[in-house]
Amino acid sequence: MKNPLIQFGNTPMEFAAVASLFPEIKYKHNKVSSLEKKGDLIRLKQGLYVPNSQVSGQRLSEVLVANHLYGPSYVSLQYALRYYGLIPEQVFTVTSMTLKHSMVFYTPLARFDYVHIDDDVFPIGIREAKTENSSSFLIATPEKALCDLISTISYLNLRYKKEILVWLEEDLRFDMDEFFHFDTSILREYAKVGKKKNMINQLIKIIEQ
Repeated sequence: MKNPLIQFGNTPMEFAAVASLFPEIKYKHNKVSSLEKKGDLIRLKQGLYVPNSQVSGQRLSEVLVANHLYGPSYVSLQYALRYYGLIPEQVFTVTSMTLKHSMVFYTPLARFDYVHIDDDVFPIGIREAKTENSSSFLIATPEKALCDLISTISYLNLRYKKEILVWLEEDLRFDMDEFFHFDTSILREYAKVGKKKNMINQLIKIIEQ
């Protein structure tokens, strides 16, 4: 008999969804706790679970978990830049932007960091991507991820082309070939309402020169 959790694949699910799989069982909390102790379920936070990959047959997806764990949110910052192959360093914290308060979650899967972003900046430069199992998740475009990073580093306020290039090439070790193909329309839209307007406008000038 197949484990009923299989139908959820690698998608996080709330307690009620897990409990609904076992209508014949009276004490649902005991059943969910039993599945967690057995290792069939991984608890991400109170009331939110994801099936173990050995049960679902699908690899756990950090980006999918990130969207479900705390939202509305989208994957961004260093994790998104690494996802696109724009920076070489491995990123062990899954970073996202959210309309809610900034928050950190420690789970058996990974650490998930969420940084607050203003309402008018949130929708700029977000795309829907697919996991290897065709589940949808929201992630910043490369342009938006870089803008988000700039806006969240409080001490970063570079004004000149040379300073910015040093930061990109030496500090971030950014893929400059890809940088010079950035969509400047996203940068312009961000600069209108986001933080660090002057620095982002300098990025546009560097790309277009």
